Amino acid sequence: MILLRHARSIANGAKTLAGRTPGVELDDTGRAQAADLVGRLAAVPLAGLVRSPLLRCEQTLAPLVHATGVEPVEEPDLAEVDYGSWTGKELSSLMSEPLWRVVQAHPSAAVFPDGEGLAEVQARAVAAVRRHDRRITAEHGDHAVWLLCSHGDVIKSVLADALGQHLDAFQRIVVDPGSMSVVRYTELRPMLLRLNDTGGDLGETVPKQESDTGASGSDNPVGGTTGT
Repeated sequence: MILLRHARSIANGAKTLAGRTPGVELDDTGRAQAADLVGRLAAVPLAGLVRSPLLRCEQTLAPLVHATGVEPVEEPDLAEVDYGSWTGKELSSLMSEPLWRVVQAHPSAAVFPDGEGLAEVQARAVAAVRRHDRRITAEHGDHAVWLLCSHGDVIKSVLADALGQHLDAFQRIVVDPGSMSVVRYTELRPMLLRLNDTGGDLGETVPKQESDTGASGSDNPVGGTTGT
């Protein structure tokens, strides 16, 4: 599974919290990042695309959809956090709010005014990811690769779960606009293959039919992989 954060938006450039504000588009940098995805993923046989319903995710995937012909599935449970009354505000103005420190130090307890809590976000996002991973595996096999396009805090919550981290540690993870992270789900555990990758192709992350050690796909070789 490739977790793609949408490319840079006009709200990212203005340093405002877009949240679920409709009509937030990519800026010039974001459109270039979206165009670059075609080359970065040229060696990856994508079995499926899943995206948040918001416009900035739709625009991020548009060049990839045009190049591959794979139509995305829209998934409401991968939508941006409902930041409630924080939506649309400048980040600099929110830093003085008491809740800001909670979000930084104890995010599992953070509930946005008139919005949702980060623990709720993680629950819905992880459930959606697991659901789509099962669906695509059933349709295309264990070595199928699929991509989801979502938002920073949503992706960070999924990565924290994949790493076996408590949600309170998810602020240790950085996910930049246009970045891709890669997780492989196995019988025993998820494995993180890439984190916050903003350049180069991802062909080497495509699962091989046999591992380089002959071990189970769920095993991580002692001493690390051999690089083959």
